[in-house]
Amino acid sequence: MTFKTLQKIGGLSAIFEALIYSTAFVMYGGILVYPNENAGVVEELQFLSDNYLTLSILNILSFVLFGILLAVLVLSIHQRLKNQAENLSKLGAIFGIIWVGLVIASGMIANIGLNTITEMGLSNPEQAMTIWSSVAIITEGLGGGNEIVGGMWVLFISLAALKAQDFPKALNYLGLLVGMAGILTIYPLDLFTEIFGLSQIVWFLWLGIFMMRKTPSI
Repeated sequence: MTFKTLQKIGGLSAIFEALIYSTAFVMYGGILVYPNENAGVVEELQFLSDNYLTLSILNILSFVLFGILLAVLVLSIHQRLKNQAENLSKLGAIFGIIWVGLVIASGMIANIGLNTITEMGLSNPEQAMTIWSSVAIITEGLGGGNEIVGGMWVLFISLAALKAQDFPKALNYLGLLVGMAGILTIYPLDLFTEIFGLSQIVWFLWLGIFMMRKTPSI
């Protein structure tokens, strides 16, 4: 695969990342109506069972496919920046690879957990929901509610791009904002997670379009 082709595929991957993020925000935030905090075990299990297929597909898209596309993007950006900002690009790639693993693992754990609790829900609902709570904690810890690793990746590649004088400066400054918002999710406040997710949609889309349109000479 040539450098130019890799850049085009990386750019396309970034655009798809933005679309996946947008779909997840719409589905989880507006279409799927989760039972409220006062709902009983049976009601929660019924919701998970009724929406099993939708939730499974969302997990595959939002985590597994997202992670696969992210791997392509991490490689393409590293190849683009490594000559002009070697150390920063390497640091970014390290955090990017770690993020890929965490995101894919989150999706697989979520789907296995969802399948397990729907199977045992009728016979032992209390135990099923206990398992589901554990699954939720693990997936949130790996990548659903904690975006430190993703934030570090965006931060380092934005610094690398600034040093290499690649990508528009405004895009790189946006990347610094995205990265800091991701790092701040270490504090359990939904606001930081929402800022990271929404700003990264714009960042992914802008980055993808730029990479597909402009390839540097090597």
